[in-house]
Amino acid sequence: MDTAENPPENNHRVRDIVDRLDELTDKEEVSVETILDAFGTTGFLPILMIPALLVVSPLSGIPLFSSVCGLAIALIATQIFIRRKRVWLPGFVMRRTIKGEKLHNGAQKLHWVADWIDRRARDRLHPLISRAARPFVHFSCIVCGAAMPVLEIVPFSSSILGAATLCFATALLARDGLFVLFGYILMFGASLVPISVFFGVISASGG
Repeated sequence: MDTAENPPENNHRVRDIVDRLDELTDKEEVSVETILDAFGTTGFLPILMIPALLVVSPLSGIPLFSSVCGLAIALIATQIFIRRKRVWLPGFVMRRTIKGEKLHNGAQKLHWVADWIDRRARDRLHPLISRAARPFVHFSCIVCGAAMPVLEIVPFSSSILGAATLCFATALLARDGLFVLFGYILMFGASLVPISVFFGVISASGG
């Protein structure tokens, strides 16, 4: 069985992932390596959810935080796409740290997001998460992650792309195709943000 294609973690709730992340915050600083060790290297979808959740939180306001999360999302999603057995991240990403207190505050603010998703996710719209459709979902996660460093300076865009990635991962975990649709809607919305900012700047400079 291919771990990336048929992950054994389908019974995870998003709240479980947030709670486990929060358990790591008793340390003064938490590294990406510590987080990966806590979740294991074969549970691709929960690991993909972590940077997506964090970039949705207020932590996205930390300089370059969204870029690091985006890079992690792109790398993890690429490994799912090519069906690797274990997650690999480069050393400079693994060594990145965040203060435990900040991570705790971010995790606390994610509880309502996790609970909202868990209450609504259910088995439906299977064609959108079928074996044929899954590579498109994986590739969409790659696009979301790769775009985050580029859009770092554009307000809200990285958080919207993180929410889209979270929807895609939820769709695969819960076998809920409706969340695939949510993800594509959010991707479209994120693409409009830099366009709106650009025309806003042009309009202001012209005025």
